[in-house]
Amino acid sequence: MNNNSMSDKELIVITIDKYTDLQKIKKANGDHENKELDYQIKVTLAKLASLGVSAEDITIE
Repeated sequence: MNNNSMSDKELIVITIDKYTDLQKIKKANGDHENKELDYQIKVTLAKLASLGVSAEDITIE
């Protein structure tokens, strides 16, 4: 294994951090529509799902 590669655990942590950051931005936007932000959240959710992580418990309501 290449020492420069990221472990699955590190990738999951980074992706969760990105998802929570995007959620904070969306919450701060209030009712303002931001299609790019919504798209980034969808893509990040898909990445988390592909890594076997359910975002249900980490989603801001």
